Amino acid sequence: MTKTIPALTFDLKEDSWENSQGFFKRDIPIPTLNEKKNPLDAVSVILKIKYAGVCGSDRGIWHRNSFKDMIQNSLEKEGKSTRILGHEFVGEVIEQGSAVKTLYDIQIGNPVSGDSHVTCGKCFQCRIGEQHVCLNESILGITLDGIYAEYVKIPAKNLWVVDFARVRPEIAAMYDPFGNAVHACTSCDIRGQRVAVFGCGQIGLFSILLLKYFGAAKIIGIDTNEDNLAMAKKLGAHVTIKLNSSSKEHEYDPDQEVIEKIMELTYGKGVDVSMELAGYNSSVNNSIEATRRGGHVILFGLKDGDFTIPKFSRTIVRGLNIHCVIGRRIFSTWQIAQRMLSDQSNGIQDNIFNVILKSGNDTIIPIEDYNNELFEEKMKKHPKLLFKIAG
Repeated sequence: MTKTIPALTFDLKEDSWENSQGFFKRDIPIPTLNEKKNPLDAVSVILKIKYAGVCGSDRGIWHRNSFKDMIQNSLEKEGKSTRILGHEFVGEVIEQGSAVKTLYDIQIGNPVSGDSHVTCGKCFQCRIGEQHVCLNESILGITLDGIYAEYVKIPAKNLWVVDFARVRPEIAAMYDPFGNAVHACTSCDIRGQRVAVFGCGQIGLFSILLLKYFGAAKIIGIDTNEDNLAMAKKLGAHVTIKLNSSSKEHEYDPDQEVIEKIMELTYGKGVDVSMELAGYNSSVNNSIEATRRGGHVILFGLKDGDFTIPKFSRTIVRGLNIHCVIGRRIFSTWQIAQRMLSDQSNGIQDNIFNVILKSGNDTIIPIEDYNNELFEEKMKKHPKLLFKIAG
């Protein structure tokens, strides 16, 4: 009889993308390694997950406004209907394939986090060191089964050994999204620059922490949520602006009050760098309009569907530099993230735990307590949540 464990999932047949919301707890077979049946198990591991993070991508799946085609197409290709969700984690290696120790110097008992993008290693991009835009990538919790379960199977090449003496386990579970912020903040030179952060959710808040130490001269945080703006101010934003989109003619129109305020703060020039981290059409247009001629627009937020950019020719005429950021640079971004988190003097790790995670108060949810109603309530209150999977 096959042993099973509970997991948080989406089922293509049972749940319906159009008529459901949330994650659904189901029993799944406990993962195993069998190299005779699956040769790739030789380079895979079984992890016992300790903590698992919930990010903006997971919220997009929860609300069914992101990754529909990727989830549905991958499930159909695999010939199954259930996707195990989640991709941010820290855990312990409890079993490994025969080639893992030799190829990756990973051993049973190692505490590990890991990148959620599983790359092929063979395409042009992978061969020239651009794995983050791999032609054949899969993504944990989206196009591959993820980590919202006590035991999971993951390719060993994706793992990053962590040291809990340097980075506490709750923070180590967030290497993946913190790495997103590192990638975004290093897409252009921000030293001495005025930077607008559109969207002060978890990646925006991580970015504000980093911008301060990467040398930004002025950091402006923009969001609809006053609590998020208060956190942004605590974490290093010099100025915050509350977004109110109620008076616009079109949903995609830029918010003129915000643009005018930014122009006032930058003496009519516009910011040197805009970071768009929310993913809404209007936020993309805000970031474009708020940026000075010759400045940089960093696009990271993701939503499905078509976008409208009014007067698009002005983007070209103004000589804007557009950077589309996906994932992390594997593993150079991870190394920067580890150094920033391990440096106790900069306060980044303490600020993430005490301010963003609110010292774990109401933000860390035992997986056995999960239900859709509880989680919906907590998502409305907090920009960052963790599941506690195992002790």
